[in-house]
Order: sequence, then structure tokens, then C-alpha cells
Amino acid sequence: MKRMMTVFAAVLLLAMVCLGQSKKPYTFHGKVEAVKESSQSLTINGESVPGWMEAMTMDYKVDDPAILKKVKVGDQITATVYAGDYSLHKVQIDSKAKK
Repeated sequence: MKRMMTVFAAVLLLAMVCLGQSKKPYTFHGKVEAVKESSQSLTINGESVPGWMEAMTMDYKVDDPAILKKVKVGDQITATVYAGDYSLHKVQIDSKAKK
């Protein structure tokens, strides 16, 4: 019983440490290739984000579905992404970027 309590305490401590760590934010830039309102996602031709992901085109969920009504194919966007999470947060359309 004492051994089980020790193991349980170790697992609980590990879980608390893991949950207490915040995910590292990165700035993401890319070009909108498709807007998919049905899946609340955007297909983005994303630039490389050093330390997170190489340049590639893929679908990303958005944290705010309202952006799907504003963004258009060809728009350049900037968003925040977090390590281990493939969603786009705080999506902004880059008004100065050439299409």
C-alpha cells in the first residue's frame, strides 16, 4: 500500500508539473489558400516557424470562427500558434501585404 501511495504521489506531481507549463507561443505568417466554414478552418500556405514547424500548406482550425467571414483566399495573415497545438489564435489579416 505504501508503494502504491508513493507511485500515485509521483504521478500526481508529474501531472501538476506538466499542466503548469504554459505552451510556448510563436508568430505564424502565411497565405490563405482556402476558407472552410464547415470545419471552422483555413488552409494556409505557412512560412517556416523556427523551433515549431517547417514551411508547409495545411489546414488549421481557428480559435475565433468570426474570422472566417472576414478572411479571403489570397489574404496574408499573421496569427499566434502554440507548441503542440495546430490551431490559429488571434488571426489578423495583413493589410499591407501584397496578394
